[in-house]
Amino acid sequence: TMVQTFRKQVNPEVIVSSLLNIFQKADLSKDGKWYVCVLERAVKILVKEKILKEKKELLDATVMQLLPFMTITNANSKSSDWKMAVCLSESDLCSLHPLLKGWPEALEEAIKSTESAELVGVANEKMILLLSGNLTSGDPLLLLQMVDDLILVAETESDSVGQKVTTHIIGSVLVQCCCNTQMKENYFPVAIRVFRFLDKKIKNLRTYEPEEVRCNSGVPMHLLCLNYSLCFLEESWWNPESLNQSSQDYLHLLLGLFDLLVSGASEGSDALQYRALMNLLFKVHLKDSEVLFKFLSILWTYSYNLSNQLNYEVSAMLQTQALYIGYALLESQTNQKKKKLLSPSSPVVISLLINLGSPVSEVRRAALNCLHSLRGIKDSLFHPVLHHLEEKTEEIVSDPTYIAQIMGTLFEELETQPKQKSQKKKLLEALENILDCVQNPIFPSYIARNLLKILHEIHGEMVLSHLLPVLDRLLEKVSKKPEEMLKDEVILLHLILGKFNEYSATLLCKNQQSLDLFIKSLHADKKIYEEIPAFQITALGQITKPFFAAVSDGMVQQKLLKVLFDLLLNCKNPLCAQTISSVFKGVSVCAEQIVRELEPPKKTKSPATVQQTRREKMQQQRKPQDAELAPETNHFSWQRVMLILELLQHKKKLRRPQALVPALFNLLSRCLEPMASEEENMEYTKQLILSCLLNICQKLSSDGSKVPAVILDKEKFNVELIVQCIRISKMPQTHHHALLLLGAVAGMFPDKVLHNIMPIFTFMGANVLRLDDTYTFQVINKTVQMVIPALIQAEDSDLSESSGGVEEVVIKIIRVFVDALPHVPEHRRLPILSQLITTVGGDKFLWVLLVLLFEQYVTKTVTATSSTDKDAVLEADTEFWISICCEFNVRSQFQSVMKIIQYLTELPENKEEVVDALSLAVFKTKPKNQDGQLFNVESHSDKQLRHFKFLSVSFMSQLLSSQSFVKKIVEYEGREELQELEQRLLEEVLHYINTVASSVEGNVDKPTAKFWRVLLSKCYDMLDKVNALLPTETFIPVIGGLMMNQLPSVRRKAMDLLNNKVQQRTKWQKSQVRQRELVPELIAIVKCRRKEEEEEQAINRQTALFSLKLLCKGFGTENPAPFVPVLKTAIDLISSEKEEKNVMGSALLCIAEVTCTLKAQAIPQLPRLMPALLKTLKNKKELVSNEIYLLSAITALLKVAETLPHFLSPYLLECLLQVVRLEKIVAEFGPSSQISVRVSTLKTILATRLAPRILLPAVTKCYKASRPKFGSNCLGPLMNILKEHIAGMEKEHLISHQPELTAFFMKVLDFRTEHAEDDLEEVGKIEAYIIDCLISMVMKLSEASFRPLFFKLFDWSKTEATLRDRLLTFHRIADCIADKLKGLFTLFAGHLVKPFAETLNQVNISKTDEAFFDSDNNTEKSCLLLQFTVDCLHKLFLFDTQKFLSKERAETLMQPLVDQLENVLGGDEKFQERVTAHLIPCIAQFSVAMADDSLWKPLNYQILLKTRHNSPKVRFAALLALIEVAQKLKENYLVLLPESIPFLAELMEDECEEVEQQCQKTIQQLEVILGEPLQSYF
Repeated sequence: TMVQTFRKQVNPEVIVSSLLNIFQKADLSKDGKWYVCVLERAVKILVKEKILKEKKELLDATVMQLLPFMTITNANSKSSDWKMAVCLSESDLCSLHPLLKGWPEALEEAIKSTESAELVGVANEKMILLLSGNLTSGDPLLLLQMVDDLILVAETESDSVGQKVTTHIIGSVLVQCCCNTQMKENYFPVAIRVFRFLDKKIKNLRTYEPEEVRCNSGVPMHLLCLNYSLCFLEESWWNPESLNQSSQDYLHLLLGLFDLLVSGASEGSDALQYRALMNLLFKVHLKDSEVLFKFLSILWTYSYNLSNQLNYEVSAMLQTQALYIGYALLESQTNQKKKKLLSPSSPVVISLLINLGSPVSEVRRAALNCLHSLRGIKDSLFHPVLHHLEEKTEEIVSDPTYIAQIMGTLFEELETQPKQKSQKKKLLEALENILDCVQNPIFPSYIARNLLKILHEIHGEMVLSHLLPVLDRLLEKVSKKPEEMLKDEVILLHLILGKFNEYSATLLCKNQQSLDLFIKSLHADKKIYEEIPAFQITALGQITKPFFAAVSDGMVQQKLLKVLFDLLLNCKNPLCAQTISSVFKGVSVCAEQIVRELEPPKKTKSPATVQQTRREKMQQQRKPQDAELAPETNHFSWQRVMLILELLQHKKKLRRPQALVPALFNLLSRCLEPMASEEENMEYTKQLILSCLLNICQKLSSDGSKVPAVILDKEKFNVELIVQCIRISKMPQTHHHALLLLGAVAGMFPDKVLHNIMPIFTFMGANVLRLDDTYTFQVINKTVQMVIPALIQAEDSDLSESSGGVEEVVIKIIRVFVDALPHVPEHRRLPILSQLITTVGGDKFLWVLLVLLFEQYVTKTVTATSSTDKDAVLEADTEFWISICCEFNVRSQFQSVMKIIQYLTELPENKEEVVDALSLAVFKTKPKNQDGQLFNVESHSDKQLRHFKFLSVSFMSQLLSSQSFVKKIVEYEGREELQELEQRLLEEVLHYINTVASSVEGNVDKPTAKFWRVLLSKCYDMLDKVNALLPTETFIPVIGGLMMNQLPSVRRKAMDLLNNKVQQRTKWQKSQVRQRELVPELIAIVKCRRKEEEEEQAINRQTALFSLKLLCKGFGTENPAPFVPVLKTAIDLISSEKEEKNVMGSALLCIAEVTCTLKAQAIPQLPRLMPALLKTLKNKKELVSNEIYLLSAITALLKVAETLPHFLSPYLLECLLQVVRLEKIVAEFGPSSQISVRVSTLKTILATRLAPRILLPAVTKCYKASRPKFGSNCLGPLMNILKEHIAGMEKEHLISHQPELTAFFMKVLDFRTEHAEDDLEEVGKIEAYIIDCLISMVMKLSEASFRPLFFKLFDWSKTEATLRDRLLTFHRIADCIADKLKGLFTLFAGHLVKPFAETLNQVNISKTDEAFFDSDNNTEKSCLLLQFTVDCLHKLFLFDTQKFLSKERAETLMQPLVDQLENVLGGDEKFQERVTAHLIPCIAQFSVAMADDSLWKPLNYQILLKTRHNSPKVRFAALLALIEVAQKLKENYLVLLPESIPFLAELMEDECEEVEQQCQKTIQQLEVILGEPLQSYF
């Protein structure tokens, strides 16, 4: 039930497969239970499966797998093997399969009739007979499949006895089948399968079990008895390629048997048996010697067969063994037999010759041995060949390729060696015989292929003619049955095509078949095998330069060319096209042959009438098929022409190329016809034609020179057609080709190009120049380089009417380029124009380009540019123009500038003044049209003319100063030439300046006056630039001449040039200034005065003075003598009262410089100079109104004082007076102004460069003299001078002059007393200068020197009671000295304590009502005095380190100081300011200086008492003083706190709210200072 269920669920094939797997796993010899339990049941299930009846393949697999279990291996009927075999035989399996038909009965009969001892052998023999019988009698269609299945079972590897017995039985069955004569159709297929199986078994046995070989080797020997009639055995060659399948199988078996027997006979213990079998093989199958050698020939050569029709591999070992067997057989043959073997019909010699090219050396050796054995037959055809080979044995053995060389050498002797006719004839016959073997269809193609290999180096007509039949046959097969082509045949065909070479090429002219076959091969484009190229490619490869040249017949060459071009037209294979291109490039062709291919059919005549036209149209409509059938006649193949032209592009080996010219122009003409353009795009064709024409030109004239008419008539060169091509075409590439061609033609036929030159360049300007690519750029350059030189060349010949005509054309060309410039890409403009001008000549035409560029800017650019962008556009254009100029050398640029200036000079002043057209001509002859002129005045406005002139001059000025131009001048090596150019340029510039200057004078009253002035200024600017370039040698005489010019403006400009030059150069040749006497000339200008040109002359005189100043600065130091007159002249100028102030200012500056330079030589002039100079400084009104004049005067005085300070004593007082006076004037300009700096420097010089003995008396006198003249304000500057002088004095001088200084200060310090009623602030300022000066002296004194001075001042302050102002001054001095001396002042201040205390009491209004000063401003003075006194005491206390403040002094000062808290002198504001800023800091520092708590208490108490004062301000001040003292004493104030608290408590309830608040602040601050809370005390 379970099995049934399983069957329903599982695929029947899986069940069968699973059951068979059980059998595979079973081992009956080890476990008999397997039979009982499993296998018997499995067989029953298996047999019942319906699928076995339905699927034959499954049944076959089942039977083959169970066959080992059906063999009888054990006679014991109780054994598992026996039971299994019987079980299977009794099952229905035997009835299902035809192979086992009758097996149950046969087994039963064997069991019954045989004893148990012999049962195994009898049963198996019966099985062999039964199976073999069933196989042969069964269905022939199934036979091969059963044989394959049986072999598969027999080849299964297993250690079981059943499997081994089964293998033996199957082998016997298969052999029995082969011996059965009933099989016919399947005999050879079965025999081959059986042989392979047995051969494999024998080889395995020989390798692994050599002892068993003997007992098994008889198994395949039945095959030797094979007797089968085959028709091919009688043929002279056994050709595997042409045999039928049976013959191929037979040969396969023979080869296999031979291989098996030879290998067995050569070694091993059974060699003798194998040799006997070998004899048997020979007797049965190869009995006849001819048949034997045919078989051996197969063995010798079959390894070269690439197609392997026999499906058998002949190894090099077998090949060698066969050759040695052949050698043994040949040695044993009679001469008669040998002669037969040497006949052409025998394959022996040919087969052996092929082996001489074998890659295996042992094969070659064995083949040579065979051939040597045949050498005795002298009358054979091959004797000369064999004899020659015998001599080269070693070489052939060593080198596999040597045989080809030997054969080549041997048959080459037919032509070269003078041999006898009989020898030549024999050699020729031998070669023909070998070649006949190649062409004979019965010879295998692999034999023919290898024969041609060894004949590789043999060439000639004879060889090729013998190979034509086989070539014809193979090409026919290629065209009709390409799929049947063998690989050997394909290679053979390639080798035969290789024989078409220069040695055999003449045959093409003699033998039409050879030409036809070669052309046929050229059309054989089909690729048979992927790895082998098409025959077409090989054939094309044979058309080499020598081959084509060897084809002597021009018509044959023409035919080959035609075929090549046709192939190229129709081929779709890129490799073919590439090969044709290479072939055409390599061969040498005559141009006439190309012309025939290019010539179009003759044009049909155009119909004469309308009726004829209609009739032709009707005919064309009716017969469209005619046009299709005859495209050659009705339609010209432009594609073919294009392909030929493409090939011509790179064709170098072309004879008589000029013959192509008419044909190419004819084609170009057809291209330009409207019909051709409509049909297809002809641009590419035009380009090809033009390119071919260019190549021809380059071939005929490589250097661009003229071509003789004998070579090429210029009439054949249709330049007009090229120009027409340019005009009609819209393609840039076509334009490029045409322009390049024209460039080439220009050198060859300049007159033809000259007549068409303007259309060419006009077109370039309109089209080509606008393109932006490198190729276009190269085309433009090439055209310019080639066309224009031809024109210039034509200028010298008789072709042109005059040189002016050529120049006019060149100008037109340049104008074309200039007009096109706005449309040219920016980065291309400079290279194009520079190339153009380089070609036409920079010296001659650079200026023309510049003038045309200026004209374009003036007439077109200005109008097209917005007003905001004009400056930027002009700047960019100018930079571009400069960059163009700098592409050329210095000479060209100089000449161009000079020519532009000349041209500007020739132009009329205004348009209205054009009276004669000849004056406008640029050249000798007047141009007929406007394009030949540069700037046509008639066609432009007056404004444009002026703009043109201005732009030209501006540009030249910028060019001359440009960095690029200057760099070129620096790098220029021709110094003499450069100097000459500069001199000529300067002359031209000056000449033009005169022209413009006269125009300025002539147009003064006209609206254009301003323009002419500006233009003149620009001309001067240009002159400056030229001046900068001039060497000194040229510069000096030129300037000298200019300074004597009649025009003031020219003279001024000359001086400006001189000034610039002097300022720029650091080193000059000083002699040149003297030689040319520039100084006297300049002095003459300074002295000259003309009333009618007063303003102009003033400027000139100033310039001259400036020039003298610069010359003096540059050259006066080493040669001062010439400048003494300059100083005299300048002094005369400043002495004059009527002189113009600007001129005087320049004179003063000149004086400053000359004096500085002359030094001692200027001393004699001081008596005149100083009074005049000081006189100019006295006129305050003029000085203030003219700042530059003031600065000049101060500079002059400064330089004189700086240069000659020791000679100023007679004028020192006046100098000091002017300096102190200037201080007030200068104050208006500010401290950083140039005037202030110069005055400060002058003061310093006076203070530091003069001796005290000179200066001090002068200062004293100045003090006396200045006060009545200039008032008190002059004291400040004077004191500053004295202060600086004292600071610089040496100690000895100070000591010696101290009395004088003391006396001076005593006098000066009375200033306050003398001005007691003046404004206190002003007096205080002046007194500050005095005290500051005094302090500078004090700081340089020793203690011994200072003490008497101090006490003298102290006494001075108390001498007169009425002069209390002195006390104010002294207290201020004391304060300042204390500030400077700091701690040292305590040494002298002891005497000041009591007086200061008295003074404090005297000015305290709380103590006295008397006024301290007897004046109206007593209060202000008292406040000042109080301030100075308190400040002085504060500094004493502050810097006290020597216990200056003793108890006595402290008690003296304590009460007066504290009482000042209630001194409200000066009012509330003054009191508040004095208390906070001066008094309280002083009291606080006073407490610190005491450093004694015994004194602190009374001080603190006195301050506390002031807190009970009636005035809240005093109480407030007392609180401030209290807290300030506490801050100074810090924690030391704790001892004073108890007595302070009651006072503070009172103030906490003060009636004044401000005092109360301040008290609270005070308590808080005390808490912070002392670090203890105080609120608990209140």
